[in-house]
Amino acid sequence: MEAGSSFRPNKILNSVLVKPAGPDCNLHCTYCFYLQKEALFPGQKKHRMTEPILKEMVKQVMQQGGQNVNFGWQGGEPTLMGRQFFEKAVQYQQRFGRPGQTVGNGLQTNGILIDESFAGFLADAKFLIGLSLDGPEHVHNKYRMFIGDKPSWQRVVKARDALLNAGAEVNALIVVNDYSVNYAKEIYKYHKKNGIKFMQFIPCVEPDPLDLGKAAPYSVSAEAYGNFLIELFDMWVNDFRYGQSTTSVRWFDSVFYTYVGMQAPECTLLQECGIYLVVEHTGDVYSCDFYVEPKWHLGNVMQDNLSDLLNSPLQNQFGAVKSAMPKECYSCEWVSHCYGGCPKDRRKDARDNSSNHFCQSYKMFFSHADARLRKIADEWMIAQGMKKPNNAPPTENDYVEVQPNDPCPCGSGKKFKNCCGKEL
Repeated sequence: MEAGSSFRPNKILNSVLVKPAGPDCNLHCTYCFYLQKEALFPGQKKHRMTEPILKEMVKQVMQQGGQNVNFGWQGGEPTLMGRQFFEKAVQYQQRFGRPGQTVGNGLQTNGILIDESFAGFLADAKFLIGLSLDGPEHVHNKYRMFIGDKPSWQRVVKARDALLNAGAEVNALIVVNDYSVNYAKEIYKYHKKNGIKFMQFIPCVEPDPLDLGKAAPYSVSAEAYGNFLIELFDMWVNDFRYGQSTTSVRWFDSVFYTYVGMQAPECTLLQECGIYLVVEHTGDVYSCDFYVEPKWHLGNVMQDNLSDLLNSPLQNQFGAVKSAMPKECYSCEWVSHCYGGCPKDRRKDARDNSSNHFCQSYKMFFSHADARLRKIADEWMIAQGMKKPNNAPPTENDYVEVQPNDPCPCGSGKKFKNCCGKEL
């Protein structure tokens, strides 16, 4: 839908991101942007979600949501709430869920408080664990430290092993910074070797607190991140077997959706934002994890309906921010694969002049990967019965009238007039 359109179909409440311990954390990572959110709660030294807020939030999501709902538990560090908090959350999900409704739980954690007992519960309750482990010891300990610069790697590795031994599904969360960007191959191989085949790489760009006119020194440059993506992609592609990769890299997986004509599951690749809500420990509701700030405060779960907040004028306004892309995006050949990227990456480095900090990175990546992604997409669509091999004879069902502005039947994602129909 074009920005500024007067009609918007109601969004279904399928996903919430919950901050049960607010900005509190037992680590003091150099590049963390959420610790500063404690300024939103003056007078509070300890931030914890109460059981009445938990109960009301879960009740609303289960009763107002669709058939498939997801809770993302994040922080700060959510495990500061203790195992019993999450046991109670699961109980409320079961209590308020509707017949046939499914619920997913994702826990993003630094792992410091995960012992064998906690790991066993998370595995039994089928939590998807996003474990913040930047890679081997020298990479992880560069910026992920306790207060007092005590390294955290050994504690996190112990949690990883406990989770894997318990049978939990573990996704490594890797922040790509000015140091780790030099070790794409080492990081990828490290996680695979240690039993983690699901990886999410998060490029770091934050403002320099000493000079707001530029990015912080630990931020990754566009060119370096572009080279990182290329090296990572070549390893990911080499792991393809029988039409799919044996290793999941979330951003590559999401980009692949755009190559087979499907909507990407990652919000940064959509035309608009605003598809989920963030619930802080106070019950306050915000537009996005990266925009927990007064401007995008939507309401409070104890006074408002979450579904109404998701479809509120302010949330729709927030969603439209992404669709107002930088002017260079409109003539970019790759725009349908990223739609300008995440809006937060347009505002962290003043030298970007409101363009995406990683625009050059994405151009480098797509120029390198496009041909291979198209080939893989063709193979996948043929295997799924969505497309015929190029040498397959036509059948009666193939002869359908296609209008110039219709999607091309070949599955390219282009309009028919700009693809197979351009010679007609």
